[in-house]
Amino acid sequence: MPTEPTDALSLEATETAPDTGENHGASPSDKVPNNIIDADTDQATDTSCEPVFTIIHASVGSGHKAAAMAIAEAVDRMRGTNGIPRDVRIDVLDILDFGRIHFDGNKTAASFTGATRPIYDIAWRYTLTGRVLWGGGTGWSRIMFPSFNDYIEKNRPLAVVATHITAANVAVGARMITGIDYPIVCVPTDYEIEGWWPHKETDLFCVATEFMSETLRPRKVEDSRIEITGIPVRHGFSLDKADRAASKAAFDLPDDKKIVLIMAGASLPQPYVRFRSALDQTIPYLRSLEDMYFVFLPGKDRDYEHRLSTIFSAMKLENVRVMGYVEDMARLMHASDLAILKSGGLTVTECLCAQLPMILLGKSYGQEKANTTMLTSLGAAMHVTTPRELIITLRHLHDNPDSIKAMLINANVLRRPEAASDIVAATMERVGVAQDREKHFAEFYWGGKPAHTR
Repeated sequence: MPTEPTDALSLEATETAPDTGENHGASPSDKVPNNIIDADTDQATDTSCEPVFTIIHASVGSGHKAAAMAIAEAVDRMRGTNGIPRDVRIDVLDILDFGRIHFDGNKTAASFTGATRPIYDIAWRYTLTGRVLWGGGTGWSRIMFPSFNDYIEKNRPLAVVATHITAANVAVGARMITGIDYPIVCVPTDYEIEGWWPHKETDLFCVATEFMSETLRPRKVEDSRIEITGIPVRHGFSLDKADRAASKAAFDLPDDKKIVLIMAGASLPQPYVRFRSALDQTIPYLRSLEDMYFVFLPGKDRDYEHRLSTIFSAMKLENVRVMGYVEDMARLMHASDLAILKSGGLTVTECLCAQLPMILLGKSYGQEKANTTMLTSLGAAMHVTTPRELIITLRHLHDNPDSIKAMLINANVLRRPEAASDIVAATMERVGVAQDREKHFAEFYWGGKPAHTR
């Protein structure tokens, strides 16, 4: 049983940073500020009086960690303001590293990408979303995460920000068990809210939309505990697209064509099997879209990159290119006009902040279905499920480029590029504010009529 985190990050000096989004490439500052290093055991359990700001995620996909790192970057950038101590230590922790039983969250999540997807869809969309709701408790922490309780006792953080429900529930349990008071801020990384967030014990929910607020209110989460901040992404994605010519030149992209990013990279290939299969069927038709230039992004999947390069070479496609792992993903987005991707919460938010219109490809389940519904209902993205639909949609956008501009305008209602900073500021407002807290092993409660049926 690990007694300390093995994948902690502390803001004090730096090395490498995590993949962003779904591993298509790195963010512009993905080598994070020059002061993030992999923390050793002593750093993660410092018993000095150094103030600590704790951000916890779970390595289930890369989006939760990317959001956590965006918040960490914002804390670092805001040192000395908003009540943040200049000497604050920022710990970014994977809650799964504290588990009594260690398991690989990414591989576990990947097991629900084939024939089992409908099971996951039902579990995500219909568990604890009605009148009987989950409040929070100590049970999960006592059984599985006693080492996180030790971390809290030794570090006494100013606040704990959680970007995953497991992390949030463990933080709630640790607060009850140790008796050490700190605000817990929950940051869902999709465009709807899962039923297992600890509703009654969360000091603040930072959500993406008013729609999500209407989900929380019937769950007896008061307006004072809800902030509409948006989903946090790294600072570089919010930069202006003004110098697009320079960005295009940096990647050797043509000036006279619409640049279309095809984001098909992932740490694990299973979630992208159907996505890539649909793309394979569209490749022969891309030649006819002469005013578009397609850039395929396989991420770190070298086998897929080699296969694409072989296909493009054999077909002698002049408006198609494969680009390996990208170090400055935000700049590439700023150089582009359209993206084809899956509807992962962090990736679509990066596109929103980079002002990049989207085509969402494939059937979506669980949180991705919620993301697809939100984006398409506002006209901020288009959704296709088959290769034929994708080609028809591309031809429409090729012949009617104003449709791309319309998506960009519609997306402004969701675009919140300063989400990370807003989350940090809202968190610090709650630091040191005394609260009356109850202690219970598990709490279920009776909520109001759901605002949104699923």
